[in-house]
Amino acid sequence: MKKIHYLISITLIILINACSTLPPEQIKLEQGIVQGTIEDGLRIFKGIPFAAPPVGKLRWKAPQPVEKRDSIKQTTEYAPAPVQGGDTPSGKSEDCLYLNIWTPAKSAKESLPVLVWIYGGGFSFGSTAEPVYNGEKLARKGIVLVSIAYRVGQLGFLAHPELSAENSNGISGNYGLLDQIAGLQWIQNNIAAFGGNPEQVTIFGESAGGISVSMLCASPLAKGLFQGAISQSGGSFGPTRPTTYPGENMKTLQQAETEGISYMQKAGVSTLAELRKIEADSLPMGWGIGSAWPIVDGYVIPDDQYKLYEAGQYNDVPIVVGYNSDEGLSFTWVETPEEFIDEVKVRYGKFADTLLKAYPLSENSIPKTARDLNRDAAFGWHTWSWAQLQSKTGKSKVYYYYFDQHPKYPEDSPQFDHGSPHAQDVAYVFQNLDHSNSLITKSDLEISEAIGIYWTNFAKTGNPNGEGVPEWPAYTNAYPVVMYLGPTPHTGHVPSLESLKVLDAYFKWRRTPEGEGWAK
Repeated sequence: MKKIHYLISITLIILINACSTLPPEQIKLEQGIVQGTIEDGLRIFKGIPFAAPPVGKLRWKAPQPVEKRDSIKQTTEYAPAPVQGGDTPSGKSEDCLYLNIWTPAKSAKESLPVLVWIYGGGFSFGSTAEPVYNGEKLARKGIVLVSIAYRVGQLGFLAHPELSAENSNGISGNYGLLDQIAGLQWIQNNIAAFGGNPEQVTIFGESAGGISVSMLCASPLAKGLFQGAISQSGGSFGPTRPTTYPGENMKTLQQAETEGISYMQKAGVSTLAELRKIEADSLPMGWGIGSAWPIVDGYVIPDDQYKLYEAGQYNDVPIVVGYNSDEGLSFTWVETPEEFIDEVKVRYGKFADTLLKAYPLSENSIPKTARDLNRDAAFGWHTWSWAQLQSKTGKSKVYYYYFDQHPKYPEDSPQFDHGSPHAQDVAYVFQNLDHSNSLITKSDLEISEAIGIYWTNFAKTGNPNGEGVPEWPAYTNAYPVVMYLGPTPHTGHVPSLESLKVLDAYFKWRRTPEGEGWAK
């Protein structure tokens, strides 16, 4: 009889344990259980909240923790995108602080490297639900892929004296960056449950996402939240100025607060309480009507990032940094050489003539040689400066690339001198070329596969090199080698180096009393 009772007891224990074990598509977190899906062995969770909804009194405040819940949270669909102009794949909502996870891990014990995607969109647009950001193919290369959302536009970056006064640090703005930091903190606390290693996190992003990566590398608030960084068409090493341009986007807190006062007037209210009562969709949104970009607030971003790097005051982690060969296609908004010259004179002042010689125009057109001024002012100079500064003051390795994958157009084509425009690289990185706008060639597939290997190798080891791809040497000031991604991976020199040196002289001048005074 005792033996029978013993067997019954063992059976009950087994049944109880079986019932308490969650199915693989469910994960128990401190905030509650989330339920995702399984697709061909890959576990996918979409729309996991990582912070409380930033609505009502939490509008224009740092993100707050998620409240615990008893019910199972269905995480099978993307959450709405942040409120912004235009259409988004998942709709828009002020309640937008969610993340998505693709994990090949079968259990929490696998401890895989983690890649965290930060979307672009000029800090005024963006969504994790864009089809090209689907993380499936990268995750299948042995990493956990996470994409995090953040507030954009005036809801993400508005500064105002009233907002600064109610903040314990006396600052406002940069809420979108604080969202990103909150997402990374959530990953530190929870990613192990999805089979990810919180001590092996790499952040990556493109455009505003790449600039965000740069800012996170400079922010003391992000220290220890990641161990590697990849910036695609990013960097933020320009000085502040009241009238901003691509590559000189940053304002001081005081300048942004002044803009915030004008913004409140435009919204037709006189107090912060009234501004918070306006429905999010009815708020004035867009560029030029109140701060919609990160700022040097002395807290999230302590100072001019160039100065921080000169002083060695940054999060020193291995980096992959680069940009596309013809970013100027997307950032040259005038049509004639005369208009281009006028634009250069307004922005660059006493350096205009020197820069026009370094980046020459044609008599009747704006060729790539001239467009490259806009490319380098926005991205090329920042990447080059980042690589140089970290090589000088840091200990971690730097890997520098130049994306140049594009069709060869015939000489009689208006696209003859066109290279790779802004954001073209994203589909190659995620290996989602079916979402690109061009005919897919064998070379496209090979470059995409090489990038996928490089990026995931870097996430795994802090080094992009490995089997199946050409050797990518680290960049140093003594050996300034760049990996050209297209039409096959190969190494080369820093593109437009002599022209970059002229542009560098302009940025150095901008940091002198004369340059600071002129920019006002």
